[in-house]
Amino acid sequence: MERVTLRIPKQQIEEVEQMVDTGEYPNRSEAIRSAVREMLSEQEGSERASEKDKRTWARV
Repeated sequence: MERVTLRIPKQQIEEVEQMVDTGEYPNRSEAIRSAVREMLSEQEGSERASEKDKRTWARV
């Protein structure tokens, strides 16, 4: 696993910390990894749908 440093607005980190405090995630890192997995899964799903339309879109 690689370490990544990023900047996140304070309000968002506070919301992530609240999810950790309520036991939804064991720590901030796992919460952020979960969000990244969800984002990639959604992107994969939308790419499959666009393949059916035979369109190619560049994501920037």
